Amino acid sequence: MEQRFTFDGVANLYNSARPLYPDQLFTDVIDFARLQAEDAVLEIGCGTGQATEGFARRGLCIVGLDPGAELIAIARERLAEFPQVRFQQTTFEAWPGEQGGSKLIAAAQSLHWVAPELRLAKTAALLVPAGSFAVFGNVPMPLEPPLAEIFGDIYARHAPHLAGPPVEAWYLPDGPFAAELKQSDRFETPIHHSYRWSRPHTTDSYIDLLRTLSSYRLLPEDRREVLLSELADAITAQGGEFELHYETHLHLARRSNVR
Repeated sequence: MEQRFTFDGVANLYNSARPLYPDQLFTDVIDFARLQAEDAVLEIGCGTGQATEGFARRGLCIVGLDPGAELIAIARERLAEFPQVRFQQTTFEAWPGEQGGSKLIAAAQSLHWVAPELRLAKTAALLVPAGSFAVFGNVPMPLEPPLAEIFGDIYARHAPHLAGPPVEAWYLPDGPFAAELKQSDRFETPIHHSYRWSRPHTTDSYIDLLRTLSSYRLLPEDRREVLLSELADAITAQGGEFELHYETHLHLARRSNVR
């Protein structure tokens, strides 16, 4: 199974455990793209509709794409009060779309799963002239002591490959996507916004979050359960709660005239 298809197996947990996005981000995207309610918005990899809802509550017309049947079912239920929002079960690569049909294409925590040769080329083709591209992701910051050291020892014993930078680091301003976007002749010079915030976690809520991450989903079950059990014990031993700090990074660019 492709790594990006693992989320559908934990769709309900994904919907409840994954963090949302700062409200200001949606305002910044809409202002940059100069969106009106009737403008067409395409969302790549909508999951259960967390980011979709942020746009929908601002009156936008959205088509959300995701390959996961269970994820899409939850998204439809979650946004049932918004008739201007539609969902399609498909990957972005397979989506036929309409050339020059979208005023905004957005990707929340999903673009790193899209085939590299299509990330920018197909997006540009589907945008109206001077249409906007918004790519954003929540990047968890390193844990604070003493959990950082305790977790480091646990990962070293059970899953050392998970101890490095998180996959979300792809969205950092010095990460690979920012460089890819800057170097593309399909888009004008991008701009970047950063939002700092934090989220309280209990033992259960943090372990639930880890269960939704594809890198953990791909571990053999027995190895995963031992790892999560030791992480849970470590949090409980430190009082059973902690604050996880995030940076949300938003990259915005307009389609250039180069096709």
